Amino acid sequence: MTAIPKTIQIYLPGGDPQGIRVAEITTRIVQVIEVPRSLLQDFLKMPESDQVALYFLFGESPDGGEQKVYIGQTGSLRARLTSHNKEKEFWQRVLVLVSRTHSLTQTHALFLEWHCLQAARKAGRYADENGNAGSKPHTPAPLEADCLEVFDTGRTLLATLGYPVFDPVAKVGEAKTDEIFVCTGSGADGRGIYTQEGFVVLKGSKARIQNVPSLAGTPMETFRKKLFETGILVIDGETAVMTKDHLFKSPSYAAIALMARNANGWTDWKTADGRTLDAVKRQSSAESTTLPL
Repeated sequence: MTAIPKTIQIYLPGGDPQGIRVAEITTRIVQVIEVPRSLLQDFLKMPESDQVALYFLFGESPDGGEQKVYIGQTGSLRARLTSHNKEKEFWQRVLVLVSRTHSLTQTHALFLEWHCLQAARKAGRYADENGNAGSKPHTPAPLEADCLEVFDTGRTLLATLGYPVFDPVAKVGEAKTDEIFVCTGSGADGRGIYTQEGFVVLKGSKARIQNVPSLAGTPMETFRKKLFETGILVIDGETAVMTKDHLFKSPSYAAIALMARNANGWTDWKTADGRTLDAVKRQSSAESTTLPL
């Protein structure tokens, strides 16, 4: 599906780009407001906090290894967020979806909460803190169509603010054959895709279990240990297997995860015909920008 160009406006009520941010697509009625936990009381004084709302609590595990989200809805946003501030430890920011025309009802919110939780779990990018997924609430067809339009807007705004909770880390079905790279050194047998966010190692890729001795006591040893502790890598016989598509910030970290040794991902990841990631993605880009003589 071809993406449609959009104009998004981000307003900073306090003038601080790290503070409260209000995002909206200029032609639609939905807003998403990002609030740092430290500024929650400031947000609760804003009129937008007195609405029916869908909200997302975002945080990560104490060691920084896993991103988490809690998805909720409420007709009493101030009370609900005050309660979460007292009772839930994991989150650092809340993103609140409201209507600029106050047109969201409790029925909208209930459907959106259910639909968002299904979409977030399908994407698998964040671990959710909700527990039970619940069941789909009864929603008349016209109202469900409205909710899906709100969801589409919210999805775009959340991703724009840096929280692509509904987007899988890799769209394997859309990748061309020559865009899938393999890593087969040092006992690894991995497949991956280079994306705008980093390098995604695909589910089912195989990794070496034991680190080489030179990794002992290094940050790379800790890095691989976390992959096993969080279940991203699991031992299966004499090898380890990736349990899901996983995004690494660099090709080298992706290669180290599989090969259990220091690696240069730009040369260790290759196409099926042997071209390196460097040749395909960096050298070809440089050549395309070279002006003719």
